[in-house]
Order: sequence, then C-alpha cells, then structure tokens
Amino acid sequence: MNTNLSKKQIAVLIDPDKTDANKLQKIVLAARNADIDFFLVGGSLLLKNKLEETVVFLKKHSKKKVYLFPGNPSQVTPKADGILLLSLISGRNPELLIGHHVQAATALKQSKLKILPVGYILIESGCATTVSYISNTTPIPANKPEIAVCTALAGEQLGLQCIYLEAGSGAQNCVPKAMIAAVRKMISVPLIVGGGLKSAAQIETAFSAGADIVVIGTAIENNIKFLEEIKSIKR
Repeated sequence: MNTNLSKKQIAVLIDPDKTDANKLQKIVLAARNADIDFFLVGGSLLLKNKLEETVVFLKKHSKKKVYLFPGNPSQVTPKADGILLLSLISGRNPELLIGHHVQAATALKQSKLKILPVGYILIESGCATTVSYISNTTPIPANKPEIAVCTALAGEQLGLQCIYLEAGSGAQNCVPKAMIAAVRKMISVPLIVGGGLKSAAQIETAFSAGADIVVIGTAIENNIKFLEEIKSIKR
C-alpha cells in the first residue's frame, strides 16, 4: 500500500472465514486481470483461524502486497507485508480507540510489520452491519457530513496517517459522495473509502469525490465477475 499516491488505488478485502483455496485462486486471477493494487485480509469476527493461511496463499500466488485489516488483537501474523492499525475514532469505545492496540503492541513490535495508523470512521449505511454490532458503536449519520469532517480532521491532527470512511461489510448504501468530498477538502492525508460499493460507477463516483483508495469485499464474495467491471475504471 503506497500512501504517497500517484494514482487512485483499489484494494480487495478478503474475509478468511468466507473463502477457501479454490475461491482464493479465482480471486487472485481475477484481481490480476483487473490490476488491483493490494489485498487486505481480516474481518470483524473470525471463527476459523485461517488468517495466516490466507495471507500465505496470497503471498505465494500473487505479487501484490498483503496488509492485515484486523478486527481484534489476535488478527496479527508476521507473514503479511503490513497492517492497517485501526483506531475507531467515530465511536467512544475505549477498547477500539486504544485498548486493543495496547494488547497487540508487543506482537506488532516483534512482527516487524509495516504499521499504518488509520483513523477508522463508521458511516450509517441503511442497515445494521457486523462492524457496528461488534464494535458496539453508532455510525455517523449519512446526512451529517460535518460530523465526519470534524472527526477526520481530529484524526489527522492526532497524527493518524490515513482516514478510512467505512459503510461496513454488506452495507445497503455506500458512503455518500457529498461526505467524501467534504472530508477530502479538509484533510491532507490519504482517504480510504469502503463498504457498499457494488458497481464500477459507484467506485468512479467515490474516486471523483476525492477517495484515494477504495476497498471492495462483499461484492466480490457475491460475484467474483464483479472484478471484470473494474478494468474499465479510469484511475
């Protein structure tokens, strides 16, 4: 993951619980044809202990970088290239602001993973999502861009190196264009947008509004051919 962005980037998020070697191979091939930029691996709740196995598979069969997208401190493996160290700055759950980070600090130090501190902001998406339920936090209303702006700006002022606007896995609606544009106008760090992106048109809208990186996950889980649409996106 390159934070000195010279072009827009697309990442594929893989939940280890929802895939296997056969499906991973298909994703790798489709991602290669679509020229995606990197993989994210992780989830809000992992039950099958396949995180490291998934990372190792991707590293073996793809030349793209693989970064961890952890839902809790146990989702760490030194086999990855790096980790998005998420602070849920839109909520007031202290465990997700600093508690989990304290638990994982020693393991991360020993792993020598590239650490990217990220301000994680949940946005209301029209339905309850796993991340909002597990994190026990209330997303920022989709029609309140000013709250997202102030939250993102505070995150940057605290020294976080990226801001991530997240509608959530399986979101009914993606992050609104107006909110992306408003946040982009106020921050200078890279802006990541994910959740609810189901078409090339929605990804292009997110890019045009100011997203530097978009993340797609559920759309590929439901239809791997979705990656074919991405080839037409101008970046």
